Amino acid sequence: MNDQLVTAAAEDDLGILVGAVGAAGFFTLLIVIVWQVAATWRARMLAAREEQYRELAARYAQLLEDTVELQRRTVEEQRQTLDELTQTRLAVGSMEKMMREIE
Repeated sequence: MNDQLVTAAAEDDLGILVGAVGAAGFFTLLIVIVWQVAATWRARMLAAREEQYRELAARYAQLLEDTVELQRRTVEEQRQTLDELTQTRLAVGSMEKMMREIE
């Protein structure tokens, strides 16, 4: 009878050990799954952020090109206005000279 009690106690200890190892394995599996889901989520967030940075950089590059083109046009228009102003001054000067000659 003592042998049966010792055997039953050993089986209970073995069952507890198996249960503990199983629970530890299960929790380890859950931790790994949560860790991998978090790592995947983080990688997706980083990829999305990088894509947003690329789009932002492309928009800024386009704005820079537009600004350079606008400045080029402005300089050209200023040159044209200066040429017209110079021609106007020459014409006014000629008219003043002609009016002085008439007087």
